[in-house]
Amino acid sequence: MTDGRCPFGFDDPAALAARRADHDFDPVPDEPETFTSAHEEFARLRAERPVARSQEYDGFWALLGYDEVLTAITDIDRFTTSSQNAIPKFAFTGVRPPLHLDPPEHTSYRRVINKAFTPPRMRELEPHVREAAVQLLDPLIDAGWSDVCRSYAHRFPAFVFARFFNLDVETSELIKTVTGRYVDAIQVLDHATVRSLSGKLYEIAQSIIDARHAEPLDPEVDLTTALIQATYEGEPLPPAMVLGCVRQLIVTGMVAPSVFTGNMFVHLAGDPELQALLRAEPDRIPAAIEEFLRLYSPYRGMARTAREDVELGGELIREGDPVALVYTSANRDESVFPDGERFVLDRPNIAQHISFGRGTHSCPGAPLARMMMRITLEEVLARSASFTSAGEPEMAIWAEWGTRSVPLDFVRA
Repeated sequence: MTDGRCPFGFDDPAALAARRADHDFDPVPDEPETFTSAHEEFARLRAERPVARSQEYDGFWALLGYDEVLTAITDIDRFTTSSQNAIPKFAFTGVRPPLHLDPPEHTSYRRVINKAFTPPRMRELEPHVREAAVQLLDPLIDAGWSDVCRSYAHRFPAFVFARFFNLDVETSELIKTVTGRYVDAIQVLDHATVRSLSGKLYEIAQSIIDARHAEPLDPEVDLTTALIQATYEGEPLPPAMVLGCVRQLIVTGMVAPSVFTGNMFVHLAGDPELQALLRAEPDRIPAAIEEFLRLYSPYRGMARTAREDVELGGELIREGDPVALVYTSANRDESVFPDGERFVLDRPNIAQHISFGRGTHSCPGAPLARMMMRITLEEVLARSASFTSAGEPEMAIWAEWGTRSVPLDFVRA
């Protein structure tokens, strides 16, 4: 609520109380999600209302339609990321650029970050990313049975980020471990643990910054050094903001790649024809990844806040109301993606998917994420003759959508 008003346009407390008993959308259903249940619910809701209400997490709007999500992420005059950038709200421990800032304040940080993901930098990283993938995939394929999330998807990002941030693998795996516990605490609204673990992540970020102050690296290949040396209007970026930025960056790339990788494996395990096609024609793997990104986008809890009263999807969103950007639903919107619930290789308008956002706050790490997914599929398909499901996947809960555990049977090529 803002300025004493009830959220969602209800100024009558009795009306709000009635609404709480019959809201449109529950982000945490009573029964554990399956691999299909959330999408079935989103498809039902999109047909009824592309903007749904939830009274969970102190109340918010869930943007389920493609046009509604696209509006909120591109209309920076009416929607801000500086008030609340996730549902539930859990940023209690400082400003973390660039996500927590709107233009023009965020631009100086984003300009530095973008330079870390250029094509030359990605080409330099690729052999190291491939080496990490092979190192992790070979043992699990040889074992014949594996939980691909726990053995690979949860570990691979730490190896990649160790190289990207010029860290030792032990530090990167520590970041991954703390981040996993941090996300688990967010999901159950354990604010005390969230604060404690966030503090630990700040300590790790500060140790990285201290190391770069003591021994700077080439800013062309080290993002932390580049941030330390960057200036805005002739002045260095504030140390507290550099700390917040590094803290944001070391976490952002750890969670989503883990759940998304498992999603790809679930789909391929159930589609032997697609497995065979991609083995025979590996040059089609990038196109398959784009369709996987559309079909299995892991983001549903990222958020914006209305700067003013806005009518969207036939609903009045009041100034100050938080809105969840349910990319997971928007990318299956049939009005944009015909037959949107089905995997379609070489979908004609695949470039319209918004799995990495759009506009000011689009994900700068998209080139690295795409490389990680491409190399994962190239190497697992080349090294295996087949893989099939060995049990039901275990799903993450809000705010991500995707897998936490995927047991598979592998046959070595």
